Amino acid sequence: MVVIMKRGFTPEELEKAIHTMEEGGVKVMVSKGAETTILGAEGNADGIDQEKLSLLPGVDRVMRVTEPYKKANRKYHPENTLVDLGNGALLGGEGLAVIAGPCSVESEAQIVAVAQAVKAAGAAALRGGAFKPRTSPYAFQGMGNDGIRLLQEAKAVTGLPIVTEIMSTDNVEMFEMCVDVIQVGARNMQNFDLLKQLGKTTKPILLKRGLSSTIEEWLMSAEYIMAGGNEKVILCERGIRTFETFTRNTLDLSAVLAVKQLSHLPVVVDPSHACGKAWMVERMSMAALAAGADGLIIEVHNDPPHALCDGAQSITPAQFSGLMDKLRTLAPCVGRTL
Repeated sequence: MVVIMKRGFTPEELEKAIHTMEEGGVKVMVSKGAETTILGAEGNADGIDQEKLSLLPGVDRVMRVTEPYKKANRKYHPENTLVDLGNGALLGGEGLAVIAGPCSVESEAQIVAVAQAVKAAGAAALRGGAFKPRTSPYAFQGMGNDGIRLLQEAKAVTGLPIVTEIMSTDNVEMFEMCVDVIQVGARNMQNFDLLKQLGKTTKPILLKRGLSSTIEEWLMSAEYIMAGGNEKVILCERGIRTFETFTRNTLDLSAVLAVKQLSHLPVVVDPSHACGKAWMVERMSMAALAAGADGLIIEVHNDPPHALCDGAQSITPAQFSGLMDKLRTLAPCVGRTL
């Protein structure tokens, strides 16, 4: 249930509406926008007398909400949420924030060189995997803690905030201290113990859509994080598993439109993992921008043929620079400062 207050309501009228809702056995979320103030019922709203509530002075109207997600729901929070990546670059604003870097951190020279190149091209943040979830137990699993240290060194050189994937609840405290944006991979989208722990952190969480997850399941995973107290959630469409095998996954750009209507959270698109082919990244990035994405996360490697992970989908720094130039012709606000 949501309650929309009239313009010009008094503090006493607001308090009366909140008290009436709390009498029905719910917690009340207050969302104050530039023009509208909304009260959201968190919990089972069946005990609220909707007619009594609608007749209170200061109340404009009362609406029942059927969706199971509340905090992530645009009905509770009409205005777009802005998430600071760590250097003043905002996701969810008027511009397009681009996160770029290699699939995996491989060496100091590699990650620093890529970080310098993507910063020069206008990236807002550096991505790089330190802990890697791989289908095969024999594939490169990442450098672990050493990878985090090298990401921090790249940040020290470039100033770019770092985005990297967490794999275990055991690492939450370390990521809170060492990482600017914590990424939850597709395979962990429904790792609810991990999501609950991340809800207690203060860092932005980039939540990738699961391999075969519905949009509602994706938003419910975001709800787990937000219910724990961390409302700085970024949703990432990275392709879903379908019957098609030509591409690595099927990039569902319709999900960007759907989520932007259903939720106030910012949405980024990962064309690299979605397609699995470097030659597709540029045009799918532009398509994501046309679909209304707030940002992109792109794999960039200085030597893709010899990458330890996902070289086939990685573009070179020169290709990334060219892509950023093309994106700027479509969205002048592309860059580090939006």
